[in-house]
Amino acid sequence: MPVNGLAIAALVLGILCFVPAVGLVLGIVALVQIKKRGERGKGMAVGGMVMSSIGIGLLALVVATSGARDFWDGFREAANDSGGAAFSLEVGECFDTRSGSLGGLVFDVDKVPCAGEHDAAVFADLAVDDGDYPGDSAVVDAADQRCDQRQRGYAMDSWAVPDDVAVYYFTPTSQSWRRGDREISCLFGNTDEKGSLTGSLRKDQLTLDPDQYSYLSSARAIDDVMDGAPEAESVGDDLPGYKKWAASVSDTVAGEADGLPAHRFGPAARGRVAALAKDMARSAKEWAKAADAPDVGTFSTHYEKALKLIDPRKTVTTRKALGLATTPPDYDEGDASGGDGEGGAGIDV
Repeated sequence: MPVNGLAIAALVLGILCFVPAVGLVLGIVALVQIKKRGERGKGMAVGGMVMSSIGIGLLALVVATSGARDFWDGFREAANDSGGAAFSLEVGECFDTRSGSLGGLVFDVDKVPCAGEHDAAVFADLAVDDGDYPGDSAVVDAADQRCDQRQRGYAMDSWAVPDDVAVYYFTPTSQSWRRGDREISCLFGNTDEKGSLTGSLRKDQLTLDPDQYSYLSSARAIDDVMDGAPEAESVGDDLPGYKKWAASVSDTVAGEADGLPAHRFGPAARGRVAALAKDMARSAKEWAKAADAPDVGTFSTHYEKALKLIDPRKTVTTRKALGLATTPPDYDEGDASGGDGEGGAGIDV
């Protein structure tokens, strides 16, 4: 006596719980055929029906507890991720984009060694405040401001940053925001967005020796206060603002003049740093006199003396002794900072 084929199928589908409703239907049809044809397989048909019924019950339970929705959301998120969702990059990593450009939407990147040629390097990861998507302009403005602030912490030796390096960033889109993307990646790339970089620009506490880090930390403190000059290009347009700024510069330069020698530099740089600190102390006094100036002419006199004492060209031998870059970068006209904590010209007096 042959075994009913549908009974076998019902049992298999019942065991697998793959499509429980089909297993149940096949079991019922199998029982009808077995009765008419006198075939074997009643036990298998009944077993398949029982297990299919259990599968249907479990499926109903999953739906009732929103498990199906969670599964579908996970599946949809995975599908989105493979089609251009936000990706994660670590600080210090270098990569190439699939398009070879940092402009427009970037859906995926290939991580590559920083020692070789690459499209960009990540110098900061920034978290965006949670809540509703603030809009493209707000996200870009936040990235522009915060990435600019963070670049000095990664590339502390500004003299070692080539002229063809620019700051870029990856930001959340309204679509990736809905999937939980709240990260801004700050990047160094070529001024030509389709160009490339070679070698690492990282010069921070993780890569610098203690002498280099101490020197560059002092330089950065002065750079920061120098960047705080009033927006008015002419001192005559805002003498009170420039006097207030000069007082801040005096305090910072004096503090660094005292603090820099406190670090015990190696023999090769110790004498140069000491001489530099003396010039910084004298410069701080000139800044203080500029802060007390009764008129533009007096301010100008002390301002120029203060800058001359901390001229970046005076730091070349110190930098050479510390193993740092020795070629001053080019600065735009009007930049009040010399880019190395040692001042610079550019204000109309």
